[in-house]
This record gives sequence, C-alpha cells and structure tokens, in this order.
Amino acid sequence: MDSIDALKLLPDNSVNLTLTSPPYALHFKKAYGNASKENYADWFIPFAKEIFRVLTDNGSFVLNIGGSYNPKVPTRSLYHYKLLIRLVDEVGFHLAQECYWYNPAKMPLPAEWVTVRKIRIKDSVEHVWWLSKTPWPKASNQKVLKDSLSPDMHRLNARGLKETTRPGGYKINESWAQIKKKGAIPSNFVQAEFFEEAYISPENVLIMGNNAANDQYTTKCKEQGVTIHPARFPRQLPEFFIKMLTDENDLVLDPFSGSNTTGAVAESLSRRWIAFDEVEEYVAGSRFRFGIE
Repeated sequence: MDSIDALKLLPDNSVNLTLTSPPYALHFKKAYGNASKENYADWFIPFAKEIFRVLTDNGSFVLNIGGSYNPKVPTRSLYHYKLLIRLVDEVGFHLAQECYWYNPAKMPLPAEWVTVRKIRIKDSVEHVWWLSKTPWPKASNQKVLKDSLSPDMHRLNARGLKETTRPGGYKINESWAQIKKKGAIPSNFVQAEFFEEAYISPENVLIMGNNAANDQYTTKCKEQGVTIHPARFPRQLPEFFIKMLTDENDLVLDPFSGSNTTGAVAESLSRRWIAFDEVEEYVAGSRFRFGIE
C-alpha cells in the first residue's frame, strides 16, 4: 500500500507528531525512489495535506529534507524552499522553527564540483523543519536541556548572579540564572550536547553520521541477507524531537519510515507509533530494530 493511501485510513486529529524524512529530490535516482526537483512539491503536497488533517491542533510535523544541486551546473536548487512556502501558504502549516543537522558522513557530491574541479565545498547540512498545525504546538525545551554547562556557567552558579544588562540590551537576572542551573536550553542545531554519542564541535553544531555499520539493525540485515536502507538517519535525531514535542502515550507517525528508526525510538520512549513504507523489504528489515528475528 502506498503511504498516501495508508494516511487516508487514519482519523482526523489523531496524531501528535509526524516525523519523517521522505526521499529527497536529488539529481540522481536512488533505489528507494525519489521525485524530480521540478515535480517535488506537487508530489509531496498530497501527503502534506493528509498529515495536516491527521494532526491534533497542538501537533507538530518535523520534516528532514536535504538540498541538491541543479543538473550540470554548480548552482543549488531551490526545490525544498519552494516546498516549504507551499506547506505554509497552501496547506496551512506554521513554521515553528527551522533546525539543522550536520552529517559528517555525507559524501563530497557532486564530485564534479567538489573533488574534481574543486570549486564548491562539501554539502553536509540538512534542514529539519519544525512545522505545526497552529501557532501553539505542544513543546517543552525543558525536556531536552543539555546536561553539561560551560566552565563560565559553573563559575557563575558558584558565585551567584547580580542583575545586569548586556551591551546588546538584554537583561540578565536571577530567573535566567535558575534556568541555567537546571541545564542549558538547546539551540536549533538540535544540540550535540544532548546526545552522548554525538561529537561536539567548537561551534556547538550537532555532528551525527548516518553510516552506523555495527548497530543491531545493520548487523542483523547483513547476517540474514536483507537489504540495508541506504538513507537512515541516526536515532538521536527523532529522539530529540519526540522528547521535546510529545508526552508518553502520544502517537508518533512516520509515513516514509524506511528502516523505522522513528518507530523504534518512539517505542523506547513509551510513545505509540505508526510507520509506513512502500518497500516491503525495508519494512521486513525494520523488525531487527525491535529484537525480532
């Protein structure tokens, strides 16, 4: 069953969070299928309308999408930005916040521009757009506070804080300090500090590869000769948004689930989940994420 048909089976206002990474509009075809840049928004909008319908009024839609070059020239496509505008203007979503995922495992492509002619730099950042059905989605950054504080914050907590105004005009007071004592509020790089497995760069950019070769899923797929999904995102990415945007027993949906990282993370966090994918072999392989042989 196609994901659009499966979405139509879900009741209105029933999903608290839709979190997904659909096939990108790359300039070369992938085995799991991907629409062209010219037709991408037209292809995705019917899915978006169903996602909007099934979301609760305080629900969120988190969309991971990568950019792409235009064919035969070293310029970037605007296909994903055009999609974002239509998601807001046509479907009715609100852009709650734009976030970013830095993936150091991405290949330096297109090789023609990056490694052969050497006129472009490696494209390693993908967009993670947090959209909502209304301007007031359920969310709490207190659920994803960074455990580690900087040395300056430790010194500040030790000596106490006097109310002051920074050169930029921002007022710092005791209430701000109390927040810092609990943990640091994440930024829209999805917080390297939030994840034990992530590497923290000097700029506090989240650095997460998607090339795990020895986790339970990939190991079992290799053992049983099951095709490994080629475009998995790391479990830390859905973990961050599921924690921040949902509560226990809420329903999480992934209509382009691939190997079902989203469902496995949702279950580990005591959320209910629904996942679709039209490639039967990817669905079969996803059982390894749940310890099912």
